[in-house]
Amino acid sequence: MPPEDCLFCRLAREGDHVHAADGFVAIRDIAPKAPTHLLIVPVRHVDTFREVGLFEPNEAKRMLEFVAETAREAGLEDYRLIVNVGPGGGQTVFHLHWHLLGGASLPGFE
Repeated sequence: MPPEDCLFCRLAREGDHVHAADGFVAIRDIAPKAPTHLLIVPVRHVDTFREVGLFEPNEAKRMLEFVAETAREAGLEDYRLIVNVGPGGGQTVFHLHWHLLGGASLPGFE
């Protein structure tokens, strides 16, 4: 059961979606780290990527396809995809989400 005050549950229901399909939405990050910085959010609440096994296999596949489709829709050919897991991994909102960054050469992690 999701926390009643989950920000991403609310944004998945009511946010300004740049892309949406089949249980997943994409929204703009409010503090972008690249010219294109989108958050890919499953509508269904799952706290963290550690719990990705809660998704049915077909649902997990659709999530990955949605991520790739969102990048194409955003006009990105080269991009970075990040999922932060747990506080030590930089996760600050405990609703699984992917950061899709692109639109410029991204430094670091070479």
